[in-house]
Amino acid sequence: MFCFQCEQTAKGEGCTKIGVCGKQPDVAELQDLLVYAVKGLAQVALEGRKVGVRDPETDRFACEAMFSTLTNVDFDPERLAVLVNRCVDYREALKKKVDAAGGWTDYTTGPATFSPGATIDEMVAQGEQFGPEVEKDKISQDILSLKETLTYGIKGVCAYADHAAILGKTDDAVFDFVYEGLAATLDDSLGVDDYLGLVLKCGEINLKTMALLDGANTGAYGNPVPTAVPLGAKKGKALLVSGHDLKDLAQILKQTEGKGVTVYTHGEMLPTHGYPELKKYPHLYGHYGTAWQNQKKEFSEFPGAIVMTTNCIQKPQDAYHDNIFTTGLVGWPGVTHIGDKDFTPAIEKALALPGFDADTDKGTVMVGFGHNAVMGVAGKVIEAVKNKDIRHFFLVAGCDGAKPGRNYYTEFVEKVPSDCIVMTLACGKFRFFDKQLGDIGGIPRLLDIGQCNDAYSAIKIASALAEAFNCGVNDLPLSMILSWYEQKAVAILLTLLYLGIRDMRLGPSLPAFISPNVLNVLVEKFDIKPIATPDEDLKAILG
Repeated sequence: MFCFQCEQTAKGEGCTKIGVCGKQPDVAELQDLLVYAVKGLAQVALEGRKVGVRDPETDRFACEAMFSTLTNVDFDPERLAVLVNRCVDYREALKKKVDAAGGWTDYTTGPATFSPGATIDEMVAQGEQFGPEVEKDKISQDILSLKETLTYGIKGVCAYADHAAILGKTDDAVFDFVYEGLAATLDDSLGVDDYLGLVLKCGEINLKTMALLDGANTGAYGNPVPTAVPLGAKKGKALLVSGHDLKDLAQILKQTEGKGVTVYTHGEMLPTHGYPELKKYPHLYGHYGTAWQNQKKEFSEFPGAIVMTTNCIQKPQDAYHDNIFTTGLVGWPGVTHIGDKDFTPAIEKALALPGFDADTDKGTVMVGFGHNAVMGVAGKVIEAVKNKDIRHFFLVAGCDGAKPGRNYYTEFVEKVPSDCIVMTLACGKFRFFDKQLGDIGGIPRLLDIGQCNDAYSAIKIASALAEAFNCGVNDLPLSMILSWYEQKAVAILLTLLYLGIRDMRLGPSLPAFISPNVLNVLVEKFDIKPIATPDEDLKAILG
């Protein structure tokens, strides 16, 4: 196996024996094979576009398949093998439609003709023929770097597109680019400039996708409102929901009504407490735990059932193996999967387990500062800036992880001067989400914008501030201090590059799949830079 798609990849170079995430070699090879298969589907889908052939079910599947290869989503080789076979079935069915419409489908080689092996072992052997490790001896380092950046960006786009589609929101332009980008990775005639253009286009499409998801979330559950979320517990039966999927949480809340079960959120589900149509349920009580990488300890101590709705799952420990359930695209071998969204097994498990034996008070944190809430007090914010009560805004956002060096973000926020505002989103916030930073004229100094999925809100806020001050975003007293871990973060970074955002600081380490020459282009064009120390970076930014 060879995998270097996440920030924690072994030695900062690539995982070759087992993934740092827990991915076994067979899973890595099956994921490479699935990506290869989807590229073949993309080729046929593009030919279909030329003759007016579209199939919404196929489009949805392509995004689901790519999302399944994202870090910490699906570790189950049997389910991945099913996805490979389904991909080929969709491809062949689409070929027939394209043929019938007079389109071209006379492929003789490549992924559009690929046939999967009859067994998982045979598919694993096929997967060994693909992936970045195989390509690196065939193409230049820079082309490989850009191809992988594009592929990982598309994985992020597909994740957001899948979230939006679950809530009934889709856009053909998103599906069109997914196919265009994946097919482009097969085109040997493309050069560095071509791939740079596609990478930035990926950022453009991700912006469209995040806007789609923002509309889907707020359309279904209302605009988030500032909400205090307890970090303690209530005595009684408990069910914990982790991941990112709002609809799964809504269904669990509906199905647990009147059952005597208190529902808690974990990880990136924290911001869901701010949505009016979710917070209306009185048994949605509080937030338990912190970020994904701490789940082994936190889940072991949770006295109830656990439902993982999306990434990031880790290998379940014996202490809670029988208490955790997966749903949607998430999978782990031997863990009970709820495919039909009837969460009765998880609810019954919660009722059978002891639950919390007493009420506990661990304080609260505030959530719900999405673009609608922040722009509702825009006049107050603008006045505070003009009066020099607010000197600077920091967006300290992104993924959390276990790799050393992430304490930088805790220290950075602690050292931000008292006349500055810190905005945050995604699970990186758990490095400092419970810090009491006070307020500036009634405006909280720590504003939780939401999940990684809510990066669109941060962009809307920055754009609105730029418009109010009649300047560009790069001219605002705003600095972006970003952390990354997986491929959704790659897609968001590409969006920021597409928007021309400069002077971003990225950590805790730079992507292993970015070649030195590609990094130089990013530095020269966008002045992107690695984090240094909190003191050095604050001095460079504030003087």
